[in-house]
Amino acid sequence: MISLPIQKTKEQNFSLVRFFNLSNLILMRTYISLVIFFILLLFSKAYSHVQHYKDLNFLKYGLYFNDKLIGNHTFKFEQKGELLHVYGSGNFNVKKLGVTLFDFKTASEEVFKKGRLIKYTSKTLQNEKEKFSNVKIENNKLLIDGSSFKGEAEVDLLVGTWWNHEIIKFSKQISPISGRLLPQKVIFVGKKNIKINNKSYKTLHFYFSSDDELPVDKKKLNINIFYDEKSLLWVKSSYKKFGEWEYRLLEAK
Repeated sequence: MISLPIQKTKEQNFSLVRFFNLSNLILMRTYISLVIFFILLLFSKAYSHVQHYKDLNFLKYGLYFNDKLIGNHTFKFEQKGELLHVYGSGNFNVKKLGVTLFDFKTASEEVFKKGRLIKYTSKTLQNEKEKFSNVKIENNKLLIDGSSFKGEAEVDLLVGTWWNHEIIKFSKQISPISGRLLPQKVIFVGKKNIKINNKSYKTLHFYFSSDDELPVDKKKLNINIFYDEKSLLWVKSSYKKFGEWEYRLLEAK
């Protein structure tokens, strides 16, 4: 008996094409999800504590407004026994036609024990308005005394000072200026090559936004953060508010 080839109808061919297109789309989405999963796994396990920064002494960032240098922010790292102290200091000033639009000065200290935040203090003067944020672990509770929030929070939260890449793992962060609790959404955007002062970086780009229904321009969090792919150093951040703002890594040692 001779088997004759079966002639497929146009409808059958269309169904097959649609099936394969759908299959490819599902495979692509699965692939993207796996890539994101393994990147987050890299952050959460391979570098699961701040001891990754134990050999770091100093970070300096330039703050740029509309591509003009207006100030800087530094972090000094000191290991004292089993405690890691991180001292932050920042200032900037923006003027237009001789009138000060923004004036900002801040000083802070973070203390970690075995990779866990146990204390944070900061004092900030923002356009002559005093703000503060005091955080401590007491009786296995995280207590916050800030100018915008006073109360308890989850024990393992971090302050949003950005140098610590672990911030990407959390659904909330603590404001380094006022102690406010900021629910956050973190999206891995992709890899990006960045050049700062003729130095090139291969970075991982994350987008942070407030977990709320407010328009983008009214969110408390609306910022792009870039971490070096190998060292995980915070390389750059950018956001828009009355203009273009950027933090750029100028020195690391």
